[in-house]
Amino acid sequence: MQDLTLVMAQLDPLVGDIPGNAARAIEAVREARIEHGADIVVFPELFLSGYPPEDLLLRPSMETRLREARATMAEKMSRDVLVIIGYPGVREGQCYNLAGVLYDGQWEAEYAKQALPNYQVFDEQRYFTPGTETLVYEHKGVKLGIAICEDLWDGAPIKAAATAGAEVLITLHASPYHQDKPSERLRLLEQRAQDVERPIFYVNTIGGQDELVFDGGSCCVNAQGELQVLAPYWQAGLMPVQLLQTSGATWEPQSGEIEPEVEPEESLYCALVTGVRDYVNKSGFDGVVMGLSGGIDSGLSLAIAVDALGPQRVQAVMMPYHYTADISKQDAAEQAKLLGVHYDIMPIEPMVEAFMSTLSESFAGTERDTTEENLQSRCRGVLLMAISNKKGLMVLTTGNKSEMAVGYATLYGDMVGGYNAIKDVYKTWVYRLARWRNTQSPAIPERVIERPPSAELAPDQQDSDSLPDYDVLDAILVRYIEGDMSAEAIIAAGFAREDVYQIVKLVDRCEYKRRQAPVGVRVTPRGFGRDRRYPIVNGWQPGE
Repeated sequence: MQDLTLVMAQLDPLVGDIPGNAARAIEAVREARIEHGADIVVFPELFLSGYPPEDLLLRPSMETRLREARATMAEKMSRDVLVIIGYPGVREGQCYNLAGVLYDGQWEAEYAKQALPNYQVFDEQRYFTPGTETLVYEHKGVKLGIAICEDLWDGAPIKAAATAGAEVLITLHASPYHQDKPSERLRLLEQRAQDVERPIFYVNTIGGQDELVFDGGSCCVNAQGELQVLAPYWQAGLMPVQLLQTSGATWEPQSGEIEPEVEPEESLYCALVTGVRDYVNKSGFDGVVMGLSGGIDSGLSLAIAVDALGPQRVQAVMMPYHYTADISKQDAAEQAKLLGVHYDIMPIEPMVEAFMSTLSESFAGTERDTTEENLQSRCRGVLLMAISNKKGLMVLTTGNKSEMAVGYATLYGDMVGGYNAIKDVYKTWVYRLARWRNTQSPAIPERVIERPPSAELAPDQQDSDSLPDYDVLDAILVRYIEGDMSAEAIIAAGFAREDVYQIVKLVDRCEYKRRQAPVGVRVTPRGFGRDRRYPIVNGWQPGE
């Protein structure tokens, strides 16, 4: 009998930084060897390019840079460690999603991903050619079957590797997070391991990339599908697993550290923090500036920003007007003090009145309507962008998914900015997250959570004046957006016809707004942006 130490390198690459990612891999292998006595180190899918590289794959120099990085790795990587790492590569004129095997200074084998996903946020068929060959690589007496991400979900490539003699299956992943995704993966791993009666290693990337966030959760299951090791979610690091050859000549992963299950609110909150942190830091901003209204959306967004970047890198601005309630001013000031951020008060009355004076002749004979409300929001947007330009701070916007769905936001006003932490978070979840965050430490004044929501753009205005209660609104939106249910099907599920048709029409009508909105963290199975694409101009009518 013998044993081997396999280390899962759950790390955060930077898309496009091929030399930097190669350097990260070299250092990780060195650390894995010194700290854990690693025999094998496995990195995530497309680690050298970062995931998703998108149209960077079309750049002629991509292959040149990858060859240079792989040559550097062969020269500098620890010689006595087997390395399995993901990268794209052009072979005989076709681009493949590859896993390379490096040992003793030589690239000894490559595996090309066979199952290419083309749904939700994935469009790998745009770039890659599917592989056709199974790879089983023997190292120190163990036969390793290698597969990449969708190969596991598809199942056929896993079965082919087992049939070809693989004793242990190694799968490389760049599997983005959405709510409930971690439990889906564990159920899948259990089923696949039982199907092929082989242990499976699942090595996932971590960090944020534009709208996507990757939660890690690298793990292994034994041949019975029982979880043996589970790396922490939302933390980069190296996770060792002992592989022991039994008396029956089979290889068994030994039980080790298993990250305890967390509440869904904590998992979602960590996703939002990760998305903001990596977007700001990888983009090179000094920090963020945001409007703080005294409402729950900006309150939650401020807490996320502080947890992502630290209070010293966050500036909050209260921009009151006639309709801003005194308690909103008080609550905003209290939260800014609680979280220790730089806080300014900039009344917008002089700006609004100047605009109204200039527009008075053009508006003569018209009634006051949402035009005047939107003007307030747009004045606030101008101030925030001015601070952004002057101080090198990115504007963080604060509209939730419920509002973005129905267009309850002002184009070039509160939609102005570079990133939105809660863009894909329904309002009912905003409340859940705010309450959960306060259980960790005081962050959002309780009155902010309890008050009826209002845009405060008109006297005594409340969201419920023009929208159904958020419990009803979100239930309709989930069915329409995530479920693609028709208006009549939603009505048949028990919702009022008037509410359903109002909401469905608003969602369809406001596609043009969402196209111009900042990107934000995707945390639902179907977020606006990468994986929900509807034509702006169309003649489709809601109904069946």
